[in-house]
Amino acid sequence: MTRITLETKVLSENDRIAADLRARFRQHGVLCLNFISSPGAGKTLLLERTLAGFAPTDRVAVLTGDIQTDNDATRLARAGFPVRQITTGGTCHLDARMIDRALADWRLEDLDLLLIENVGNLVCPASYDLGEAAKIVVLSVTEGEDKPLKYPTTFFKSSLLVLNKIDLLPYVPFQLEAAKENARRVHPDMEMVEVSCTSGEGMDTWRDWLSRRRKAAQSTAA
Repeated sequence: MTRITLETKVLSENDRIAADLRARFRQHGVLCLNFISSPGAGKTLLLERTLAGFAPTDRVAVLTGDIQTDNDATRLARAGFPVRQITTGGTCHLDARMIDRALADWRLEDLDLLLIENVGNLVCPASYDLGEAAKIVVLSVTEGEDKPLKYPTTFFKSSLLVLNKIDLLPYVPFQLEAAKENARRVHPDMEMVEVSCTSGEGMDTWRDWLSRRRKAAQSTAA
C-alpha cells in the first residue's frame, strides 16, 4: 500500500508541473514534442536530419536525455540550434521537473519548436507527461514488428509512429505491414510515417507533419 501511495504522489506532482509547462508552451505558441524509442532505434539521427532541414533563423531548441554522457547533445549541437543535455544519472526516463529545470534560463518567447529526446526505453517514459503536445514513438525495422503489442501504453499514448531505417527492409525479416497493423490494434487513429535517415526517403512526409503541427500550435498561442 505504501508503494502505491508513493507512486501516486510522484505522478501527481509530475502531472502538476507538466500542466504548467503545457500552459506556458501554449501561451507562447511553442510546439513541444516528446520522442520515445528503444535504444538504437535512431532517435538522435532522426533529430539530426530534422534540424539540418531548418533555416538558421528557425526558432528551434532541443533537450536530450540520457542516463550518462552528453554524446547526443554534442551531435545535435552541430546544427547550430540551442541544445541541452539532461543526464539522469540512472533514472530510465525524463520527468516534468527535469524539463522545467532545463528550461529555467531559456526564453520560451524566442522558440516555436521544442524537441525532447527521451531516454531510450519503451516502458517508463510513457508514464511521465512532460507537457508535450504529442508523444512520437520511433520504431526501427531492425526491431520486432510486435513491439506495439509488447509495449502498448507507449504506442497508445503516441500521436505519431515513425517507422525508421526503412532502407534496411530488403536485408531484415521485418514485416512492415504487420507492424502497422499491430500499432493500429493498440491505437486505431495513430498517424504513421516511414523514413530513412540514411537515404532521405520519407523525410519530406515527416517534415510536412511537423510543419502542420507547428502552424497549429502558433495559431492557438495566447
